[in-house]
Order: sequence, then C-alpha cells, then structure tokens
Amino acid sequence: MPDTPILQILDLFLSFQGEGHQVDILKGVNLNIDEGTSVAILGPSGSGKSSLLSLMTGLEKQTAGSVTINDHCLDNMSEDQLALFRRDNIGIVLQSFHLIPTMTALENVAVPLELAGRKDAFKIAEEALGHVGLSHRIHHYPTQLSGGEQQRVAIARALAPNPKIIFADEPTGNLDGKTGHKIVELIFNLQKTFNTTLILITHDTEVANHCDRILHIQDGLIAETAPLKDATGKVAE
Repeated sequence: MPDTPILQILDLFLSFQGEGHQVDILKGVNLNIDEGTSVAILGPSGSGKSSLLSLMTGLEKQTAGSVTINDHCLDNMSEDQLALFRRDNIGIVLQSFHLIPTMTALENVAVPLELAGRKDAFKIAEEALGHVGLSHRIHHYPTQLSGGEQQRVAIARALAPNPKIIFADEPTGNLDGKTGHKIVELIFNLQKTFNTTLILITHDTEVANHCDRILHIQDGLIAETAPLKDATGKVAE
C-alpha cells in the first residue's frame, strides 16, 4: 500500500466576482505530492500560481474543492487553527524577505520558535543560521546584510521549526543572477539534507529543472512535464 501523499488537492476552484462578471482563476485542479519530493509550479503572470500557493498554505479560501496536508484537511479550519497549523507544518520563503528590521538575524529566526513556546528557540535559530552559512552574521541587523544574506536568514527562519513542507514563491526574484543561483543551490541542498518536501513557484525553467516534477499552470488547470536531463541523467543547465 503506497504512502498517503503529504499534499492532496481535489477539484480545487477559485473564482472572484469582477465588475458584473465572474473571474475564474482555478478551474478544478487535482494534485498529489509525495513527501520528500521537490515540485516546481511554472506559469505566466496572472496564471494563478501564486493564488494556488495561497490556497495550499491556507492563506486564502477556495471557492470549492479540498486541500489536505499531512492528513489534515484545511477546508474547515478557522483562521486561528490555520495559523497554528502553518506554524507546526509549513515553512514559507517569499521573494520579499519580510525580516523585522529592529531584530538581529538570530532574533528574526528565533521569533516563530519563541511564539511556538520553544525554550531552546535561540539554540535552534543559531543552528539554522549555521546551515545557511551565516554563523558569523547572527548578530547583524537586516540593513547590515546583503540581499542574498537576508534571503538566507529568511530560509533559516522557514527551516528552523523543521516543517513538513517548504513553499518558496519566486525566492530569487529580488536577487541578482549570481546570488540567485547560490540561493537556489542552497534551497535544494537543504531540501535533500532534511528530506523536506519543496514546492517552488517560479517563472525560471532552469530553476524548475532541478525539481523532481514540473507542473505548468495555465487557464486555471495544471499539466505536468518531466525535468530536462542530459545524457548522464543529470539536470540540464
């Protein structure tokens, strides 16, 4: 008997009422994602990929359909229940770093752990910053860090609680190409090290090709293609 997928989406619809007409964003998405895998979601601007991420993380409510993560159905959870569920199961990395400017890197990573009641919050936060190569910058404030370093802090903050799933929405969008490439390598290395499920929203096909699966969202539906490999079976650059 195969293991239950860590993420299950069934007949997911999302619609908004526009000026005198209905705007359909998602039109019956079905998707299963296995634990420990990496999945890229590609799509043009306005295709609904960020909306899909919002539904998968419980930040928005779908018009119809169901979202289940780690055997927990999100559909009927209250806002407070969803917040607690995200705290204990989900890490989110965005292209905007969303660091608290008056807190050091260590304090930024420790905050969600402290809110979860972890007495060892600062120890875990320091270890997480070590995993992203920032042991020497833990007492620096965001304004004292480069863009790449700030994104590393955001990644450490997402990983520190040891979530079941990491959602990354265009995590290199505010970085230059060289720094972005290093951040992508870091994310995939950490995903493999901790066997975390990774769901990556991106417009970059080269980044997507590093994932186990590639999903394309267009016209409110999802199609799947295989990552490109070279003759040796490695990811094609």
